[in-house]
Amino acid sequence: MSFNIEDWEPKTKLGNMVKEGTITDIDEIFEKGLPIMELEIVDTLLPDLEEEVMDVNLVQRMHKSGRKVNFRVIVAVGNKDGYVGLGQGKAKEVGPAIRKAVDNAKYNIIKVKRGCGDWGCVCGRRHTVPFKVDGKTGSVRVTLIPAPAGVGLTIGDVGKTIMKLAGFHDLWSQTSGQTQTTVNFANATFEALKNLNKFKSTEKVIRDATALS
Repeated sequence: MSFNIEDWEPKTKLGNMVKEGTITDIDEIFEKGLPIMELEIVDTLLPDLEEEVMDVNLVQRMHKSGRKVNFRVIVAVGNKDGYVGLGQGKAKEVGPAIRKAVDNAKYNIIKVKRGCGDWGCVCGRRHTVPFKVDGKTGSVRVTLIPAPAGVGLTIGDVGKTIMKLAGFHDLWSQTSGQTQTTVNFANATFEALKNLNKFKSTEKVIRDATALS
């Protein structure tokens, strides 16, 4: 279903600011650390998000009323230009599970740092991770390593999908643990991308040092 901003009736102050045009860039929300409580905020500020179903898994559990079966779906969303999200959804049918996963991924959207972090590449484009970074979920550890332009995304298919949606073109990686477990591989990759935001880039460190001198 396509989103029409005219039909949206915001329920939060942030939602009203977005609909009224007071906030026109999602970076303003991230910089202020404001919680996104309405999906329409993401749909308005990032209208070109693409969705990729990463995994569909049948989950069974015993209940006092009998065996219950649900579908668990993992979905990644991204605009291939610096924004990516990962989410899960469960439902009795695949369609609703996918919709829940997409919504969850939008609530989890992050902005990722990109750069030209490989010492052998001086192209200056934002095509790889700016520095080496790790992510871990369960037994799976994923290390993302800067690579020069032209290398491509040397990571498993699950990680490759997430990195493409985030807007990366080149990457080396190291992985360990049960990487065939899609949910853990996807979450470890996403965790590594989130960890990029916990460190200042070299460029920002230099700017800060210059400002203080």
